[in-house]
Amino acid sequence: MRVATLFGITLSLGISIAGVTVPVTQAVQLRDGIVYFVQPPKLVNATTTYKDVNIWGATYYFTINVPENAGESLQKVTIAQREGTENIRYDLNDTYAFVGKSDRKETRLTLGAVTNERKTRTLTVNFDPPVTPGQTVTIALRPVRNPSFSGVYLLGVTAFPVGENSHGQFLGFGRFQFYSNRGSWGFP
Repeated sequence: MRVATLFGITLSLGISIAGVTVPVTQAVQLRDGIVYFVQPPKLVNATTTYKDVNIWGATYYFTINVPENAGESLQKVTIAQREGTENIRYDLNDTYAFVGKSDRKETRLTLGAVTNERKTRTLTVNFDPPVTPGQTVTIALRPVRNPSFSGVYLLGVTAFPVGENSHGQFLGFGRFQFYSNRGSWGFP
């Protein structure tokens, strides 16, 4: 709800209608039209089901909490690979999201477009409809396979509120450590 220009920018206020007080939370919208979260979402966890290199069938989970006082719904999330020897490729058609955490999947969410910009190594997940404040959601990405090279891979997560001109809030890095196949071919 963008009534910031009418009431000023506030974190929350109470409106009384017929004797019932209803809390209202507003987004921050600047004069130039850029929309910000009042309280940005938080990257709660990033984990993978398999940590060995070259493994097929892994899932990378990114859990994000959208606080009650976010001021605006979560429209999209970008996940950009910032470090790692090999570019991770994803099966975009197998991307999904749900309310809850990776160990407690609740309601499945409907996604809009899921795209990948190979030059910037950035994957974009759009929610359709947007995720309302007060929910914890998890995005599940399916790589074609884990990277071939061991090491640390950092994936930067940025959240965007609803709006054509919204400002992305960087939430932090998902850190994945992939290991060489220990015990394969007789090696310790």
